[in-house]
Amino acid sequence: MKPSQWVVILLIGLAGTLVAQKPTADLVLTNGNIYTGDAKLGRVQALAIAGETIVAAGTAEEIKAWVGPKTRVIDLGGKFVLPGFNDAHTHLGSGGERLLTVNLEGVRSLAEFQQRIRERLKNFQPGEWITGSGWDHSLLKENRIPMRQELDAVSSTHPMIFTRIDGHSVVVNSLALAQAGITRETPNPPGGDIVRDANGDATGWLRDAAMALVRIHVPPPTLATRKRALLLALADAARHGATSAQDNSDWEDFLALRELKQEGKLTLRVTEWLPFSAPVDTLRQMRQEGGTTDPWLKTGALKAMTDGSGGSRTAAMFEPFANDPGNRGLLMFEPEELQQMVRERDAAGFQIALHAIGDRAIRVTLDAFEAAQKQNGRRDARHKIEHVQYVHRQDVPRFRQFGVIASMQPVHLLAEIRWTTPLLGAARIHQAYAVNSLLKAGARVALGTDYPVEQISPLRGIYAASTREFDTGGPEGGYVPDEKITVEQAIHAYTLGSAFAEFEENRKGTLAPGKLADLVVLSNDITRIPPRQILQTEVLQTMVGGRIVYEKK
Repeated sequence: MKPSQWVVILLIGLAGTLVAQKPTADLVLTNGNIYTGDAKLGRVQALAIAGETIVAAGTAEEIKAWVGPKTRVIDLGGKFVLPGFNDAHTHLGSGGERLLTVNLEGVRSLAEFQQRIRERLKNFQPGEWITGSGWDHSLLKENRIPMRQELDAVSSTHPMIFTRIDGHSVVVNSLALAQAGITRETPNPPGGDIVRDANGDATGWLRDAAMALVRIHVPPPTLATRKRALLLALADAARHGATSAQDNSDWEDFLALRELKQEGKLTLRVTEWLPFSAPVDTLRQMRQEGGTTDPWLKTGALKAMTDGSGGSRTAAMFEPFANDPGNRGLLMFEPEELQQMVRERDAAGFQIALHAIGDRAIRVTLDAFEAAQKQNGRRDARHKIEHVQYVHRQDVPRFRQFGVIASMQPVHLLAEIRWTTPLLGAARIHQAYAVNSLLKAGARVALGTDYPVEQISPLRGIYAASTREFDTGGPEGGYVPDEKITVEQAIHAYTLGSAFAEFEENRKGTLAPGKLADLVVLSNDITRIPPRQILQTEVLQTMVGGRIVYEKK
């Protein structure tokens, strides 16, 4: 054989090898209306996915090159695709537990409150604690807090504790008070309130830190029960298009999630917060055990509450509530104590996420972050204030000044429009959920739901942020309309903004090559319909790491 013939054979063989080695995708999504969230990519028609990662984005024709003999191809049929929603504030353990206990969401009268409990009595053994949550006294026709006597009328043999929808107060029956040893002489704990009647007896309503007086007597759930509850919460998240969550649950819930991950049952990426008030050495041990890099399950910020809530009238305010003269709410820490603890934990390299709802609590928290920067120097700490519901105008620019992220939940407005004006008074309503003012001032904003205070539905949050109206419509033009943001701004805050809040913007938040293949398919292009129609939009499919974890049947 001539040398030239050998060359031809060699070249043919080399070409065959190159063809065989051409990279192919495990999954191709094509013929879609794909909103990547990436400023350079804009919208594309197709994505190629290998393993858990997006490897290419472009036109349907361009992505054809990634199709091999083993590639699964899904024709989206023109459907709208977004980056998966990243809920910046959840309580998955509580959310799952709520699905296993007495659900009091939407009760409209004290009689209905009692009936829902009666319906569940047969599921409990004599003397067993009965727990539940979700009640909102502003929905009751009686428009007042339930009292222990109304719970006693249902059962005097079961201790009972039922948490208000905002998580900042509970109502308990007389047996629960007795088991907790709460009498006329029991003092209010720091940051808490045992509400009493005219005779000095406890009414059964316990606010903020006082809740712990009873809760410590409720037997904790077993690991098996936690796993069962968390599986319900994970399914709830997938059904609503959430692919990541920044979560504040018990450490035991984190351990249960770790077992679910090992069993291949984790369908949501979770960053678990740690208890801010724990000793620094303990926090270091928890961080080491839980890890900080796993894309599915890791530890993150340190979480604590600096005040209560608006609904329970325990948010720390500069001036009294308009409908509760003399009441300025509750601070959970003295300002000097909070500053010392923040400085110490900031110096140890922790990210810190502090709940602050009232204007005074927000200022005290910003002061603490400022003090930490002055002592420890500025770093990429990405400290956060959770909720930021009633921010004073003087404090808005301080978020950008100190690099503090505003982690907010505009979805609360769907309920709170009813009572925010009576709570704050007309002169202060401009402080309520000032999302647009914070964005205009250059603050980083991340959005979440505070699940299970609200449904884990980012679509409801986007609707609320962009309309500031009830889910049934109105008030006309929106509540404090200057604070409305656009649908695209809300999407950004629910995706890339939330990813930034957990140091994950390099692998989450957009649908670009190199990012995790976390996405949601919707029935409508929510960027091109009137915002009021967002609530009629359905999640058709949720995908995490290239795996379908929910599909509407």
